[in-house]
Amino acid sequence: MEGGGRPSAVQAALLAASTALTALLYSLYRQKARVARGLQGARRLQLDGDLRAVLLEAPGRCVPYAVIEGVVRSVKETLSSQFVENCKGVVQRLTLQEHKMVWNRTTHLWNDYEKIIHQRTNTTPFDLVPQEDGAGVAVRVMKPLDAAELSLETVYEKFHPSVQSFTDVIGHYISGERPKGIQETEQMLKVGTALTGVGELVLDNATIKLQPPKQGMPYYLSSVDFDSLLQKQEANVRFWKILTVVFGFATCAVLFFILRKQYRHHRERRHLKQMQDEFRQAQERLMREMNAEGGETLKNACVICLSNTKSCVFLECGHVCSCSECYRALPEPKRCPICRQAISRVVPLYNS
Repeated sequence: MEGGGRPSAVQAALLAASTALTALLYSLYRQKARVARGLQGARRLQLDGDLRAVLLEAPGRCVPYAVIEGVVRSVKETLSSQFVENCKGVVQRLTLQEHKMVWNRTTHLWNDYEKIIHQRTNTTPFDLVPQEDGAGVAVRVMKPLDAAELSLETVYEKFHPSVQSFTDVIGHYISGERPKGIQETEQMLKVGTALTGVGELVLDNATIKLQPPKQGMPYYLSSVDFDSLLQKQEANVRFWKILTVVFGFATCAVLFFILRKQYRHHRERRHLKQMQDEFRQAQERLMREMNAEGGETLKNACVICLSNTKSCVFLECGHVCSCSECYRALPEPKRCPICRQAISRVVPLYNS
C-alpha cells in the first residue's frame, strides 16, 4: 500500500484488468446464453403440406425464428467439383493456403504460419426438401454465405511442397521465413446432404424462404441435427459461464486483498493516534504534577518515561538520564538516549 492507505499502482492495475476481463467474459456469456435461449424457443416445423397453412396463419406470414430439417436439392444447374468426378453441389469453396515457418526472435523458435492467399466461393440457388420422397413442400434457402455455421464437406485436399535450392535455404534462414508449400482445398455442400436450417421463415407469394433473422439471432445451416446443435450451444454457454465465475472470484479476491490492506492501515493509524493521545494526556498530567510539586522533581525525572526518578549512571559517557526500568527496556545494543554512545556498564545512582 502507498502512503495514506491508497492501493499501489500495480494493485490498481491488477484490479482494473481483472474487472475489465470479468466484464468482457460476462458480456460474452450473456450473448451465448441469449443465443441458446433463442434456439430453445425456436419453432420446429416440418416440411409437409401443413407448413404453408402455418405460415398463412402467422402474423405477416412469417415465423421469426424457425427450425427446418431437410435435404439439399438444386433449383437450377448444380456446381461440379473441379477435382472429383460426379461430385455435385450447390456451394463450392476453393482455397489456396500458404504454409511456412517463421523465426520468432523472442522465443528463438520456428513457428508454423498459415495464410490464405486466394479463396473463391461459388453458389447456386437450392432448396431444402423432405428426406422421404413424396408429398411435401420445398423451402428456398436465401443468403447461405451469411450463415454463422455453414457445413461444407472437404472433397479434395492436396499439399504442394516448395522446391528449394541450397541458395534458397540460406536466404530463408537469413530472412527468417522458410516456405513449406501451398495447400489446395475444395469444399462443397453436396446435393442430397441432410441440413438443419435455423432462421426466419417467410411466405413470399408462392415461395417459402429461409433467410437470416432480423432480430439479431444467428443464422444456421448445419449438417448436424437440431438437438446436437442445441447441445453444442449449451455446452458453449457453460464454458463461458465457468470462465466468468473463475475470473469473477479472482476479481473479488484482489478487491478483498486491497480492502484488507486498507482496513489494517486504518486500524494502525487509529491505534497510533490513540497512543499519541494517551502520551499527550500523560505529559499534561505530569506537567501539572510537576508544577504542583516544584521544578526539582522535573529536573530529576527520567528523560524517557518522565515519571520515575533518574537512578542510573551510564559509562563511559557519564550521563545520568534514565531510571532502571527504562534502561532495561532499551533495545540491544544499548545506547545512551542523550549522546547515543554505547553503554559499556551502568552504575546505580543513590540520592541521599
